[in-house]
Amino acid sequence: MPFLILDAAAAAVALLLALAIDRWWGEPPAALHPVVWMGRALGACGARVAPAQATGRDLWSFWLASLAWCALAAIVLVVSGVLQWAALAHLPVWGAALALGLLLKPLLAWRMLRREVLAVEAALGESLEAGRARLAWLVSRDVRQLDAAAVRESAIESLAENLSDSVVAPLFWFVLLGLPGAALYRFANTADAMWGYPGMRGGRYWQWAGKWAARADDALSWLPARLTALLLWLAARGVRWSALRALARATPSPNGGWPMGAMALALGVRLSKPGVYVLNAAGRTARAEDTRRAVDLASRSIAALIPLLLAALLLIAIVCRHV
Repeated sequence: MPFLILDAAAAAVALLLALAIDRWWGEPPAALHPVVWMGRALGACGARVAPAQATGRDLWSFWLASLAWCALAAIVLVVSGVLQWAALAHLPVWGAALALGLLLKPLLAWRMLRREVLAVEAALGESLEAGRARLAWLVSRDVRQLDAAAVRESAIESLAENLSDSVVAPLFWFVLLGLPGAALYRFANTADAMWGYPGMRGGRYWQWAGKWAARADDALSWLPARLTALLLWLAARGVRWSALRALARATPSPNGGWPMGAMALALGVRLSKPGVYVLNAAGRTARAEDTRRAVDLASRSIAALIPLLLAALLLIAIVCRHV
């Protein structure tokens, strides 16, 4: 059997295995988690490339941070590429699939996302303060002034956006570029979360130092965000695509509005970030049961994604075989 077909077979089994590991066991310990390692490296570099106070136009910080991002990304690509090559070149197909599945799993996180969103709803059932405190684990925005409806909206928005960032996008890039693709995406997304802020954060000024990280994440998330919206649109049924396209343009992010807008329309609720955007303004206020409905929609979207990705792997294998 040609080597490329074996690659596709191993990748398909690895994809299913990674999702199964995520469902049954969740995240590996922090000491063994590659995304945690990425975060530590970004934190160490960020303390050196971003100024400690606000500046004007700062091209020095921009280029210094850009070079640091590229250097770290190169390390991620080389390490993940070597690991993939070693698995495919030196192990039988079943061994390569097992190794790739174990390596891919930390780059996606559905079980943890689902758990944290439902935990916000459970905490809201106790008190508003408990709901705010639990939401602070999930989002970076200031939660102190949010009422119960806004806390619930924020949790649902985070579910929709992270469905793309933490599940769809890593698997999308794994299918296209293998383990290095998934690893590079998770690095870019982590870098955006830590560096991609237009102002002060964590005692550092990111207006210029974080621009490269933010734009890189925008570029790598462009297709997965729209694929996520399509999956939610298909899972919900009855949502007008034209309405979704209009909502997607309402957010500052070129990507976040797609899955969040799709979720708002699918649930028939209003989602907003105070002072920034309102999605589906005509929708009703989100209720407790809408959180569970949102999780169910996301689960159905992932279920619909799996056969699409497997079909894509098969198509790629067939095309490569005849090239």
